[in-house]
Amino acid sequence: MSHLCHAEACTAVVSPKRLMCPRHWRMVPRHLQSAVWANYRPGQEIDKNPSSDYLTAHLRAVNAVAVAEGRKAPYPGVEEAAR
Repeated sequence: MSHLCHAEACTAVVSPKRLMCPRHWRMVPRHLQSAVWANYRPGQEIDKNPSSDYLTAHLRAVNAVAVAEGRKAPYPGVEEAAR
């Protein structure tokens, strides 16, 4: 089982446990990388039941990559909701 990197327009295939391909993951600021891993629960990629904290961290990481690539953040309301 695998899936595509969650960065916008990326077609790289990654392991189900990974949010992004290595190139895009390196664009995620360390504090957001830490938040993703702190809220990851082993097996969530199998049972498809991640926590709301994980989903918030996930979306913030996707936004960070989009901005780093000069794109508009695809989830603009996430920053406010995460506070």
